[in-house]
Amino acid sequence: MDKKSLINNEKKIGHEEILEKYDTESRFRKFDRNSVSGIIVFILCVGLSLFHLYTAWRGPLVTLVHRAVHTSVVMALVFILYPFNKKSPKKKASILDWSFALLSITLGGYIVLNYNQLVMRAGMPNNMDIVFGFMAILLVLEGARRITGKEITCLAIIFLLYALFGRSLPGIIAHRGYSLRDIAEYMYLTTEGIYGIAIGVSSTYIFLFVLFGAFLQKSGMGQFFNDLSMAIAGSGKGGPAKVAVVSSGFLGSINGSAVANVVTTGAFTIPLMKKIGYDKEFAGAVEAAASCGGQILPPVMGAAAFIMAEYLGVEYIKIAISAIIPALLYYLGVIVIIHLRASKKGLTGMPKEELPKVSEVLKQRGHLLLPLLGLLYFLISGKTPIYSAFWSILLSIIVSFFRKETRMSFKDIIEALESGARTALGVAMSCAVVGLVIGVATLTGFGLKLAGAILFLGKGNLLITLILTMIACIVLGMGLPSIPAYIITATMAAPALAKMGIPHLVSHMFVFYFGMLANLTPPVALAAFAGAGIAGGKPAKTGFQAVKLALAGFVVPYIFVYSPALLLIDTTPLNTVIVIITAVIGVFALGAAVEGYLNKCLNLVSRLLMLCSALLLIKPGVYSDVIGIAIFILIFISGKVLNKRVLGSG
Repeated sequence: MDKKSLINNEKKIGHEEILEKYDTESRFRKFDRNSVSGIIVFILCVGLSLFHLYTAWRGPLVTLVHRAVHTSVVMALVFILYPFNKKSPKKKASILDWSFALLSITLGGYIVLNYNQLVMRAGMPNNMDIVFGFMAILLVLEGARRITGKEITCLAIIFLLYALFGRSLPGIIAHRGYSLRDIAEYMYLTTEGIYGIAIGVSSTYIFLFVLFGAFLQKSGMGQFFNDLSMAIAGSGKGGPAKVAVVSSGFLGSINGSAVANVVTTGAFTIPLMKKIGYDKEFAGAVEAAASCGGQILPPVMGAAAFIMAEYLGVEYIKIAISAIIPALLYYLGVIVIIHLRASKKGLTGMPKEELPKVSEVLKQRGHLLLPLLGLLYFLISGKTPIYSAFWSILLSIIVSFFRKETRMSFKDIIEALESGARTALGVAMSCAVVGLVIGVATLTGFGLKLAGAILFLGKGNLLITLILTMIACIVLGMGLPSIPAYIITATMAAPALAKMGIPHLVSHMFVFYFGMLANLTPPVALAAFAGAGIAGGKPAKTGFQAVKLALAGFVVPYIFVYSPALLLIDTTPLNTVIVIITAVIGVFALGAAVEGYLNKCLNLVSRLLMLCSALLLIKPGVYSDVIGIAIFILIFISGKVLNKRVLGSG
């Protein structure tokens, strides 16, 4: 091996270690492909993918059966692939792991084989039903601990204890209490607990879209996004940072994992950002903010859009269309700060001769966009997400044959089937354990009680209620992937906003944003910490820099609460244009206030005025908009005049 290959290999190993440190889903065993364990994992993964493709084509099984099959195979794979603890063997599964995997398959098999009897004795379970119920709860908790970490598992345990001992608790949080038998039945034998709406969406929409992402990656979509981003933004001020924003936004929307996206694209973009002069913490923060934003970016939105559509009972395409403008404002906010930092420090982009041309990139790999365009066409034409995902997967295979360098062989297709199933394990296991949390919340009425507490503390004031809801969402979402974070916040925090008269879509989008931003917010800012690991920066400082970059994401939800036109709800074209213009100016004002620079360095007074301008533009209204825009123009013009005087005197 030559020196260059050795260095690249060492970097790859280093990035894998960073990913495993901050992303528990990456701490899986690497089996020899020809070993018994490797063959079993391969068969289960490919089999699970084919099962979902078949049911997407022919239609899903009976609800409880379909969800049970999906969950049992996912859990079996988790127990085989993910060690019990750090001291467990990394190259082989233990007898305990195999036992848990076999029990997981038995859980699904019990429901499949006894479904008719279970339906007949609904509400009157026998002892065997309860035994399997207890076993299901314990295995879900253990499987989630292994792949998603202790945070969500501890949360689920706390909720289960709350269901059991609620009668002994004081005041408003008390309830009548439920026996162990009641809890086991509710969580295992109904579609309200483990097999609730979360695992339902995982077993239909999410798995298929994760599989779609795996096929796109196998055809070279990742490289295409990187090259296209370099061609579009690489030569501008702070070019590599803007490249990180564009490429991470594209990939983040498809893959649904902020931490994995940080490591995947950050391995390429962070060194380039440092090379042109950005400091380590800022470079890591840019990648973290850009990767997290992928979760709110249509068309896929990290698959969370499908859960939101299921919760609200609306078409997916309505969610995607409503999310477009806020997502673009989020990314505009990140790019504005990047550009202002580059202008303030005099940072340039990369030489054009070192960058690919847009025309060449599109000529070589532009056909890879066809599956995404096909997906949009199917969805807009009214087809279901399941139908759309299924045919988009087939389209990705066909389109790959258009050019030799993107052509997928039979081996590539099989590897994509395996990769898709492996990638879906973390989301599926998160949805299963979140089912316990949501099950307890619905069984005990805890969600309504939390909503009542928020309303009580808010004392009828919308702004205070929004701030309290934001804090609750960030706390509930800490350490969780975006999908389970949204499910929990939608169940427990969104009802408070709905009771204030806020439209359901607006309230759900509000909690979704802050559940996602929990990945950036210290003290548990996993995406930012992963960026810091690659950049070699300080984790806490990188986290605060990421919050600073994503500040528009903290402001935009308030804008669309006060002005739903931003989500294209009950609005006219003219009103929408006005709201967008004021929001864009507000984002620029916020970026200037945060970075302390517009067309010159801003003093404290100017920064405070810019902040006032941004805040005035948040709440819709003719007077507030006019004053906010006037302040922005005043400071902008004063900076231009001052710069001319300085240049003239020079």
